[in-house]
Amino acid sequence: MITRKSIICTVVGAALSFGMAASSYAATTLKLSHNHPRDHAVHKAMDFMAKEVKDLTHGEVRIRIYPDAQLGTQRESMELMQNGALDMVKSNAAELEAFSPDYSAFNLPYLFRDKEHYYKVIGGEIGKEILESSRKSGFIGVTYFDAGARSFYTSKPINSPADLQGLKVRVQPSPTAIAMVKSLGGNPTPLAYGELYTALQQGVVDAAENNIPSFSLSRHSEVSKFFSLDEHTMVPDVLVISTKSYDKLTPDQQAALMKAAKDSSEYMKKLWAESEAKETEKAEKMGVTFVHPDKASFVAAVQPMYQELSKTNPELSALVERIKNVK
Repeated sequence: MITRKSIICTVVGAALSFGMAASSYAATTLKLSHNHPRDHAVHKAMDFMAKEVKDLTHGEVRIRIYPDAQLGTQRESMELMQNGALDMVKSNAAELEAFSPDYSAFNLPYLFRDKEHYYKVIGGEIGKEILESSRKSGFIGVTYFDAGARSFYTSKPINSPADLQGLKVRVQPSPTAIAMVKSLGGNPTPLAYGELYTALQQGVVDAAENNIPSFSLSRHSEVSKFFSLDEHTMVPDVLVISTKSYDKLTPDQQAALMKAAKDSSEYMKKLWAESEAKETEKAEKMGVTFVHPDKASFVAAVQPMYQELSKTNPELSALVERIKNVK
């Protein structure tokens, strides 16, 4: 019987062979895995980065991108990177919490005052510190990619936490995301993203939470007709690289990679705004109703999370206060 793991190993093996065949054209080929389709904004941003890296290094460094979870889920890809089979992975702050506690700050609900505050944090010193915080786990962050705000969607309007009572809500495998849904009255259900469409369709879960483009491009709009813009978190996508792969690059190549990554992050902001508008319109044409709840009740419901954090994790609580104080 052919298992998923054996298929992934076969594909990665083929990717490695292809990378070696390409070595005659480039001194270094970095293999990058992510779980979005080619028409997703984040894929376009990483393609932009790959082209700039090639140009800046005169072809000495190339990035080969494998989209659509070809090489496994985000977690599987992270494990492959740690084992040396992959060089780079696009993950997100929610899943990276398991590798570096500092990332969990991004998963706290209603931490950011607005988009401007969010951009200042990820583009400033705190953002850089968090990217570096995973070095002991064998990788570092290269850059952040805008992933908008995450909101709930299901088969009914969610206007207040009371509407989440008793609902099985799919969450990412993040302790903070699980705690948030519990605080709001739902029943958190960790589940792989690729299994979510069928789970919603068959009632394995009642609701989920994500940004608008992911909701639309993954066709979840076919099975969930109410998207409630409570915007509880702004969780960035994060591009990471194995420290072994990074350290093999020359200082000039490292600088080229970081410059291209920063430029692609800025480009992503434009792509994201365009994608959000386009996918909102597409979802509305498919019969999705966008609900605008009063956020005050949601904000109030999650405050015990911050109170508990100050008691149980003073270091993370101090980081959260630094984030709040960014002007």
